[in-house]
Amino acid sequence: MAENRVANFGAGPSALPESVLVEATQGLLNFEGTGIGIAEISHRSKEFNAYINNTASLIREALDVPSTHEILFMQGGGTGQFSAVVLNLLARHRLLHPELKESERVMDYVLSGSWSKAAYGEATRLAHGTTARVVADSRAHSKDGKSFDGLPPHSAYAFSPAPALIYYCENETVSGTQFSGSSDPNDPNSFPFHLLPWDKAENGLLPLVADYSSSFMSRPIPRLADHAVIYAGAQKNLGPAGVSIVIVRKDCIVDVDASLQFGGYPIPISLSYTPYAKQDSMPNTPSVLAVYITGLVLKRNKALGGIAYYEAFNRRKQEKVYEVLREGAEKGVYEAKVREGQGSWMNVTFGINGEGAEKRFVDGAEKRALKGLKGHRSVGGMRASLYNSVTEEWVDQLVAYMREFIKQESNTPATAVVTEA
Repeated sequence: MAENRVANFGAGPSALPESVLVEATQGLLNFEGTGIGIAEISHRSKEFNAYINNTASLIREALDVPSTHEILFMQGGGTGQFSAVVLNLLARHRLLHPELKESERVMDYVLSGSWSKAAYGEATRLAHGTTARVVADSRAHSKDGKSFDGLPPHSAYAFSPAPALIYYCENETVSGTQFSGSSDPNDPNSFPFHLLPWDKAENGLLPLVADYSSSFMSRPIPRLADHAVIYAGAQKNLGPAGVSIVIVRKDCIVDVDASLQFGGYPIPISLSYTPYAKQDSMPNTPSVLAVYITGLVLKRNKALGGIAYYEAFNRRKQEKVYEVLREGAEKGVYEAKVREGQGSWMNVTFGINGEGAEKRFVDGAEKRALKGLKGHRSVGGMRASLYNSVTEEWVDQLVAYMREFIKQESNTPATAVVTEA
């Protein structure tokens, strides 16, 4: 390991594999043997064209993305996609249902945390006479009636019969809630695919949109092919900030200008999916460095064993952290922020009881080179982000410190180390 590297548990931009960073430094000087650095080379060069297409192929292979879907590299992060999904899928709905008034169009939103709430807020802002509707809100089922401390029960969902889009956020980075990786209707922590309005689906297709920004490539995506759009910022599990991966079903890549006659309004070209699909994600200059490092990470992922490797790897890491949190909760030191079984694999949130205890915890962590553990400023507490590039060695160091902190705060012997699953 390079000298002075620390254990980075920050929520994003996140840690990257050290081997990738070393390789990237070479590419900054000489990309693919061209004698030109990646930050200097033309995005129209044959070398970069081949590279960006190969990077898309690596994503397609890793997630088994069907040929019915395009893989786009865009900019603007998840926040940009809050807008893009509304603008593109409303345009699609207008073209499919030109007879409807704007007031008759509906967009369905599942609220499970801060980011789905923000997405809903943007949909409301861009609705242009349509209705942005909350179909389930986890706050209504929380302990205090206002916190995002879990997921809505399946019984709470009430999807519209024929919405223009159905949105959910698979993993909530701030609150630390996540749908399970299952599509089993008997799993109460799964996203309720079985409750979607399949009987009204046109040609068997629903406008289902999923925000995977903070869990993309950490484990398989249930029923990927049934989604209209899946998007993710690269800066959690795949690369540096600056590029967004957008998987779009081809029927959702429409002529947005053609919808203007049916009540639509002009869409900024940078948010329309069509030019990105037609021009290999390069209607303008893409974030070449971010795409380059993303490609390096994907090649490394494949060599390690792909999604199956990372699912097992991430399962072990989160099990270790949740185990020590349970131990600490029994001693009155730690406090769970999320209901049992609904916590995130990627962003483990928790509180620490006692006056000044959070500061003592952070100070102790800093002394041990464990960084980025403060919770989001909007909710406080602690947060350990366990993205793909967070090593198991780092997690073991964190768990050891957390056990040491339990002993320090409770003045009782720490429990035995839990062995790996």
